[in-house]
Amino acid sequence: DVHRQGSYASNCLIARRLLERGVRFVQLMHSGWDQHSNLHTQLEIQCRDTDAPSAALVRDLKERGMLEDTLVVWGGEFGRTPFGQGDPVNPKGRDHFGKAFAWWLAGGGVNAGTVYGATDEFGWNITENPVHVHDMQASLLHLCGIDHTRLTFRYQGRQYRLTDIHGEIVPGIMANSGV
Repeated sequence: DVHRQGSYASNCLIARRLLERGVRFVQLMHSGWDQHSNLHTQLEIQCRDTDAPSAALVRDLKERGMLEDTLVVWGGEFGRTPFGQGDPVNPKGRDHFGKAFAWWLAGGGVNAGTVYGATDEFGWNITENPVHVHDMQASLLHLCGIDHTRLTFRYQGRQYRLTDIHGEIVPGIMANSGV
């Protein structure tokens, strides 16, 4: 699939090549995850398209000695409900779920192999180490060497922080937890 132009695998290879040439920020996107009605047919395809290429990108960066200085972030701004959506007997998808979400991080100062946070047995309530999206933003900015409290943007005549007033760095995901 790496040879199919525009595929996620091809884009992972291009991302690695850009990083090798000194590009400081690369964003990859793979759309189609909004599966309210086609989870059973699409999730396997989505995972097949992204799993091996994502792993290969991380492996390539590590083999080239670049992973330590490259932060790889894989995730979205919300999770999915732990129960099906639609027909109760044959649910077709899952709805948006802001309470719990999963990201994986590699390289760039993160504590490898760490699982941070937990939900109850139903995946409904956070039971351990809750992390708000503003906390994730603060942590990612910190890993990129940016002080989230000083990063502001002007909107309607007022300065705003991307992390609002609530964002806190999450020390438990940092390789050097002396944040």
